[in-house]
Amino acid sequence: MSIEVIFVFILLAVALFLFTTDYVSFDVAALLILAALLLSGILTPKEGFSGFSNPATLTVAAMFILSDGLRRTGLLNRVGAYFTRRIEQHYWTGLFLMLAFVSICSAFINNTAVVVIFIPVMISVAGRVGVSPSKLLMPLSFAGIFGGISTLIGTSTNILVSSIAQDNGLAAFSMFEFTPMGLIFLVAGFVYLFTIGIKRIPERRKNEELTKGYEMQAYLTDVEVREQSNLVGQKLDEEKLTRELDLDVLRIFKPDSETNSSAQRSDVQIEVGDVLRIRGSAQELDKLLESNEFVLKPTHEWLDVDLEQSRDTLVEAVVAPDSSLEGKTLHSIDFYERFGAVLLAVRQHGQTEQEDLGELRLEGGNTLLLSMSKDRMREINNDRSFVVASKVGITRYRPQKVYFALPIIFGVVAAAAFNLVPIVVSALAGVILMILTHCITTEEAYNAVNWKVIMLLAGVIPLGIAMEKTGAATLLADQMIFLLSDMGPRAVLSGFFLLTMAVTAIMSNNASAVLLAPIAIESAHTLGVSAYPFLFAVTFAASLSFITPFGYQTNTLIYGAGQYKFADFTKIGLPLNIIFWILATVFIPIIWPF
Repeated sequence: MSIEVIFVFILLAVALFLFTTDYVSFDVAALLILAALLLSGILTPKEGFSGFSNPATLTVAAMFILSDGLRRTGLLNRVGAYFTRRIEQHYWTGLFLMLAFVSICSAFINNTAVVVIFIPVMISVAGRVGVSPSKLLMPLSFAGIFGGISTLIGTSTNILVSSIAQDNGLAAFSMFEFTPMGLIFLVAGFVYLFTIGIKRIPERRKNEELTKGYEMQAYLTDVEVREQSNLVGQKLDEEKLTRELDLDVLRIFKPDSETNSSAQRSDVQIEVGDVLRIRGSAQELDKLLESNEFVLKPTHEWLDVDLEQSRDTLVEAVVAPDSSLEGKTLHSIDFYERFGAVLLAVRQHGQTEQEDLGELRLEGGNTLLLSMSKDRMREINNDRSFVVASKVGITRYRPQKVYFALPIIFGVVAAAAFNLVPIVVSALAGVILMILTHCITTEEAYNAVNWKVIMLLAGVIPLGIAMEKTGAATLLADQMIFLLSDMGPRAVLSGFFLLTMAVTAIMSNNASAVLLAPIAIESAHTLGVSAYPFLFAVTFAASLSFITPFGYQTNTLIYGAGQYKFADFTKIGLPLNIIFWILATVFIPIIWPF
């Protein structure tokens, strides 16, 4: 092996380590790999920065904007309300129709965006029909994945591998080239869910008060201000009051007043007899009471209504995968100043945390229980860092723009489907039309793009180029062929599908596709067969990993909201992965012959 090949293999090992750990975020990891390839001289600047101008990168960015433009019309929410009524009338029929609609939508707009809209809808439906939200959220995520793999634009991975095919002298994938195999997966997935899967999903989350679900009973307390308190006659300085204590003041209640003032959102002068509602553990509260400035009020069973008075409300929000909050602590981002919300509890890895929240490092999929002003609910709902799970219909939509947004989406799909223009051209034209028709503002368009995904694509696409340029892909392909070629190309294809699913379970699906697609192409060339079956095997498998909550963004989103345990995904997803592996091995070579 040449020095260049050895260096690329070292970079591959580093990439796998960085993509599967939390040492740095995946976008930073991708850019580090890019910098190493440029500094080593393996890639020229033109080759290294080609990821930024790659049609896949531009198309994915455009699809984020188009999806958000349609979301802002409120069309999906209105349809969700219709299916909610159908589920209330007939549970299984209504649920099937709703999940089928989610799959269809996910084929034409970003499937993560569709699932985001339907998470609070599903939680609301669960409460109305008396089933656990856990029973509905996992099928929602899976249905979004089934639909997303069925067209070129349903998921960014399909667009990415299509671009890799073009870069290797192959024809780009057409809009509906994925559809025959995608429909096979979709039908098999629905049959599995409605015969076995949904019944096996544990009832993790109950339809109960948020304060009870997050076990807040021991962490909420009222204390009354005594005459000797140094706070009397002063405005509340919460930082001074709770310095060195893990406590937060949620509200101030004035004696002999029907108006409840919020200490966090207005200037409140403290008087004798005022009652402070505090979040914190008994140990921290004891430290506060040692000053003899407060007297403990009798405790009672806390309900959501106790924290939803006047302007305050409770919000359950999921930390979005790939958001800017990942890897950061609350102290480091100054959470209250930034979002105007007090964090009451965090659900992380199936466990609920109520103490030392300021030092907790946030991860995608964490669910946060927030006490905040109703005035800022739309603000946090529009922040890409969060997915609000507990409230429906808090976004201000533009229903009149649906008559522009739908034809624009249809035009983008039709232009690409009939080969009138490349998908990157029709998608960018669609973005311009969305802005010109005011379906989405320019600022909203910039915010709609998941820039971490864009940086990932821009950083890892050159890694694929380096693997081909140095011959590293050929060496890895030779190893795969050495292990499986005696059993024929179908066995090699099956091996690629299984390997890609396994890799995607622990790292980004886009990263796994970029790493394995060049190897798949080289394997096909070595065997003297068509590369398309191998590429489609990698493409489908990169989006069909159900065995962990991190295999796909939609699984990460519903992980905390459904209060699932890690093993729940393995229990439900492993049989589905095995079914899809068998179907891929049988049908991919039939649809795309060797």
